[in-house]
Amino acid sequence: MPGTASCRCRGGDAYQAYKDTGSAIAAFIELAEEAGAEIVLPVAANAWPSGPVDDSAFEYIASRICAAVAEGCDAVLLDLHGAMVTRSHDDGEGELLRRLRAIAPKLPIGVALDMHSNLFPAMAELATVIAGYQTYPHVDMFETGLRAGRAVFAQLAGRARPAQAWGQRPMLPHVMRQGSDDSPNRELQARCRELEMQGALSASVFVGFPNADVSQAGLSAVVVTDGDPERARSWCDELLDLAWDAREAFVYRPEALATSMQRAQQLRAGLRADAGPVVLLDHSDNCASGGTMDTMTVLAGILDAGLEDVAAFAICDPGAVQLMMHAGIGAELQLSLGGKLDMPSIGIKGQPLDVRGRVRLICDGRYRNRGPMARGELNHMGPTAVLDTGKVEIVIISRHVEPHDLAAFQAVGIDPASKRYLMLKSRVHWRAGLRGLAGAVVECAGTGVCTSDYAALPFKNVRRPMYPLEAL
Repeated sequence: MPGTASCRCRGGDAYQAYKDTGSAIAAFIELAEEAGAEIVLPVAANAWPSGPVDDSAFEYIASRICAAVAEGCDAVLLDLHGAMVTRSHDDGEGELLRRLRAIAPKLPIGVALDMHSNLFPAMAELATVIAGYQTYPHVDMFETGLRAGRAVFAQLAGRARPAQAWGQRPMLPHVMRQGSDDSPNRELQARCRELEMQGALSASVFVGFPNADVSQAGLSAVVVTDGDPERARSWCDELLDLAWDAREAFVYRPEALATSMQRAQQLRAGLRADAGPVVLLDHSDNCASGGTMDTMTVLAGILDAGLEDVAAFAICDPGAVQLMMHAGIGAELQLSLGGKLDMPSIGIKGQPLDVRGRVRLICDGRYRNRGPMARGELNHMGPTAVLDTGKVEIVIISRHVEPHDLAAFQAVGIDPASKRYLMLKSRVHWRAGLRGLAGAVVECAGTGVCTSDYAALPFKNVRRPMYPLEAL
């Protein structure tokens, strides 16, 4: 609506938290203020992936959004993920869109989605414009918000008539092969950008989130054109065919952990002293993919192999942090570390690891991302401590945080570039802020619910046949 940009009080906290950050919400705010629109932010909430979202949380969030729309508005811009599963809905975002359409059937709705969206029909059919991240690690959240929002504002101004096409292919790309600086996703996302240069309002390939056992998990694509549904359909099919032709390159084949430890030592021996650390990825226990962040398999492998000058980020064990805080900086103590959480979905019980060391640091665990991923956003690891075993500095946190930003290490007084080895509980996001430090990279097959070993995942609900679960 015309007038001076403003923010209702109930959205004031969200406005202040996200304005001028690298988020899609920040992009929506910028576009609205440029247009002189009134801004209403009924709710902004997120959580690290885990089990299904409780119905009470979903109903609270959805009801606030729906109530704001029911009061009347010209358009809705939503910064969603795209793979939300609730206790009652396998397609949480689609359910939200269904409710919004029941309130306002013709309302322009623009949606920014994560590249790991598992796109259900409702999302694609009920949204006016969908734009997905074109990078993994996700360093284009803000730009994705611009792509979704500009198309909607162009529609409001009578300068565009969004026509959207979507589709799927029966394939589950392994997350460890989804990086957008690696083939084949690099070429897919480059083609999306080419299509936008050729006139598409938005072009997105969603590699999907295979660890969510829902019917529509897997790869999909969406293309939005200006009033040309046939071209949108043609371009969408082109993207899907390119992905399908490259399906074998999306398959990940892990190696044995002992082999990874040996290879890490060989790589280190071949590097210059100032070449940067060998990065050891504990990718099966990444909290951004639902991991508990307390499995000890890879850290145990590091200790057993006798690797020296290692920093490990991080083990989530609030109880261990409290023991270290009670002991105080400089104290020597033995901890039963990690392994506090069972993983019944994959039949694994938590296994703590006895570790002895000195309490080197205690802090509050707060830091603000430097970027390029989630630039400017505040992170909170909860009470945090560093245990020094003499060979390994172990960061122990109380709340989940994936290490993708240099600020996480600065918060605990560790210079990762100076280490010989760096263990990270991450899959691909670490590359955003830390890739430039790495002298070499070794992907370590540990344990956790975000394993890339499909044989360890009891798929029950994914539609079949599905590649590579079946040869297609």
